[in-house]
Amino acid sequence: MRMSKMGVRPEKQPPKDAEAINHKLLVQAGFINQEMAGVYTYLPLGLKVLTKIEDIVRKHMDKVGSEVLMPALSPKENWEKTGRFQTVDVLMKTVPANEPSRLKNDSEYVLSPTHEEIVTPLAQKFNLSYKDLPVAFYQIQNKFRNEPRAKNGLLRGREFRMKDLYSFHANEEDFKKYYETVKQTYLDIYKELGIGEDTYVVLASGGDFGKEYSHEFQTLLSTGEDVIYKNKETGEVFNKEVAPEDADNKEKYDTFKASEVGNIFTLHSKYSDAFGYSFTDSDGARKPVVMGCYGIGISRLMGVIAEKFADDKGLVWPKSVAPFSVHLIDIRQGELSGKIYDDLTNAGVDVLLDDRDASPGEKFADADLIGCPLRVVVSDRSVAAGGVEIKARGGQESQICKIEEILDKVK
Repeated sequence: MRMSKMGVRPEKQPPKDAEAINHKLLVQAGFINQEMAGVYTYLPLGLKVLTKIEDIVRKHMDKVGSEVLMPALSPKENWEKTGRFQTVDVLMKTVPANEPSRLKNDSEYVLSPTHEEIVTPLAQKFNLSYKDLPVAFYQIQNKFRNEPRAKNGLLRGREFRMKDLYSFHANEEDFKKYYETVKQTYLDIYKELGIGEDTYVVLASGGDFGKEYSHEFQTLLSTGEDVIYKNKETGEVFNKEVAPEDADNKEKYDTFKASEVGNIFTLHSKYSDAFGYSFTDSDGARKPVVMGCYGIGISRLMGVIAEKFADDKGLVWPKSVAPFSVHLIDIRQGELSGKIYDDLTNAGVDVLLDDRDASPGEKFADADLIGCPLRVVVSDRSVAAGGVEIKARGGQESQICKIEEILDKVK
């Protein structure tokens, strides 16, 4: 991609109202544009990162479920069946402006924050025998939650990108086995995203299910909004909500600030019961379907990764999710820079070419702000020294590389 044709550009200063690091840097670097509190447009660079995260998540989810795409708009009656239409305080409800009956709420809909109310009757339609179970559906889609104070950039939004997976089982034993499979799959995802070493499986509240634990996946983050406690002896990790009474004992527990990047939990038969969803077992008896739910905030992950690896110059993306592998800077060497850009692109390397009419200082500052893994500079000085100048983002020293060796060096 040529920056001169991208249609957007980095800004000189971060937005004045930004509180979180990811908000400041992602807007300033030209990855996202805030439309209102908690709602963002993903610009070309931001969409590249978001798509790469999605691709990694999708690759691993395909091993444990079938991808579908459910509607964002769901019928009110489904939410009334589960009893959540009046109890979910962040639920976004909408009424068509051209409906005369709108005052009677006859045409009210829900902008879904989650999809149990859609996926349960979907599974019920096709999977009615023990031979059909287990089955699992996942999707990657925009969700909506009426957060009272949307803040911290992509870490807490009113419209956000999410991967949600739902599984259906004939019994608790089968569910628990699948639950552990998904838990490991999540850890594999975080490893590939570049945050695996600093992401913990954390015990959390079971919500509606009393004393049972659910599990969160928390990534260590110095600016994180959550606090987690790790038992030094057992290795168990708890969030603040379910932490043991002695969690403040520094000899027994390590305490970290962190940010949630996923969660998994049991639903038992709460939603299958609400829709009358049961299955015929091998003995001919009707039995309830056991369900599980598993979420990963895709856009939230983008914010966490941006915030975790940023430095005083800007963003520092892991290679797996960087918008481009190479940030190629042209300084009065347009023809040679264009050839290098074409050669690398044709070889399958993602390249961002800064061919703008801007000063070298501005181009260098923007390269650090954008945060691609490698910076390659083509200038009179580099050519005189024998080629191009290559420097890793976050590295201290650059080196001269011969032009014919650039591809091998980059790879």
